[in-house]
Amino acid sequence: MKKDIILAGVGGQGLLSIAAVIARAAHALDINMKQAEVHGMAQRGGVVQAHVRLSDRPIHSDLIREGTANLILATEPMEALRYLPFLTPAGMIVVNSVPFKNIESYPEEKALRAEIEALSHHMLLDAVALAKDAGSIRCANMVVLGAGAPFLGIPAEALREAITYVFHGKASEVIETNIKGFNLGLKRALYATFPP
Repeated sequence: MKKDIILAGVGGQGLLSIAAVIARAAHALDINMKQAEVHGMAQRGGVVQAHVRLSDRPIHSDLIREGTANLILATEPMEALRYLPFLTPAGMIVVNSVPFKNIESYPEEKALRAEIEALSHHMLLDAVALAKDAGSIRCANMVVLGAGAPFLGIPAEALREAITYVFHGKASEVIETNIKGFNLGLKRALYATFPP
């Protein structure tokens, strides 16, 4: 088993919580994992990205080379496109379709959507709407993780347990909402169809 995953978004979208959940699940299953992350200048709105590498063998570098990522999980569409050069030709990209317009020159949404939809292996979903259905827009990151779960190589139950672990200091309603968001994203992925 070997998975190289790029997490992409902006500050305040919970990207590093996604990384923490994947890391906890990998640790619980004795899967080797390395992670590198970059935080933007602003606490909210700056670029955030992480490289997450999973393997059943030792991992020597925490960085993913261009053209080798199996999966991109993105909480923001423009940031998803920024990391396309890292994706393998058969790689999957899972993207929240709701933009975070933090710059004046933000590209036209229709153009961003068309570029993502032109990719052979993509899932574009309104993670914010699904998060509202789960009880809070703050769990949109867990919706994206749920939608990407079938491509991670980690059982969904291990990811749910990791969500409980990562958010254990929060109120039980926060944990439940994040798990609901994860489940809604997972359900969306399981009912989607993808080309071979």
